[in-house]
Amino acid sequence: MAIEPVRRSFEILEALSRRPHGTIAVLAEETGMPRPTVARLLNGLIELGYVAKVSRLIGYRLTDRVLGLAQGIRFIDHFVDAAAPHMQRFTQEHGWPLYLGSISHRAITIRYSTAAESPMSFERTALQRRSPILSGALGRAWLASSAEEERRAILRDLGVRYDAKLAADFARIRRDGHAFSVLTRPARLQGIAVAIQTNDRVLGCISMRFTRSAMSEAEAGARYGPPLTVLARAIAIDAASG
Repeated sequence: MAIEPVRRSFEILEALSRRPHGTIAVLAEETGMPRPTVARLLNGLIELGYVAKVSRLIGYRLTDRVLGLAQGIRFIDHFVDAAAPHMQRFTQEHGWPLYLGSISHRAITIRYSTAAESPMSFERTALQRRSPILSGALGRAWLASSAEEERRAILRDLGVRYDAKLAADFARIRRDGHAFSVLTRPARLQGIAVAIQTNDRVLGCISMRFTRSAMSEAEAGARYGPPLTVLARAIAIDAASG
């Protein structure tokens, strides 16, 4: 398989991340790979700048270039820190739970939620829950608000044809300023979402879940669309200034 050398290279990186340094013998024993394979992969990682050879006795160590691999994670942490106080105030004022999501491998992953603080929530937590991009409110808000090139790339990755109907759906979401989940069967809950963005770059999306018996989509959009948009703008400012 073409992916096998990549998988093995990451096993080497993971093994080195658990110690200050490691020899070929130690790395071979921990990963279960033959020593010649370990040596070959280490040479490739050295060439790419992720590993450095210390000495024959001490072996190899990671370089600071591997820190660049964690930039996205550090941004998510910073993004959550910027969003949390705003989301908490919204839930305290309006009662409904909020969900902060970012795109991750063909889905939107929930990074933070005020569900535990909401008197109108039906769940205590939603962290790391994955929401479908094409039918979920968060994903639809992301697609509608992202740049055309990014939108097409996401849809290609999902194996979805970008047709006139989808284009019209996204145009309507941009016009309304918010998106709703597409419900394919009767459901108790519905979600309304807005994008958090700077210029054409979507940083994340935020959604509010509400009971369909409490209000219609039209009522939710009129009542909560504007304050959610204000909330998203405030989060974007704080996220960009950090």
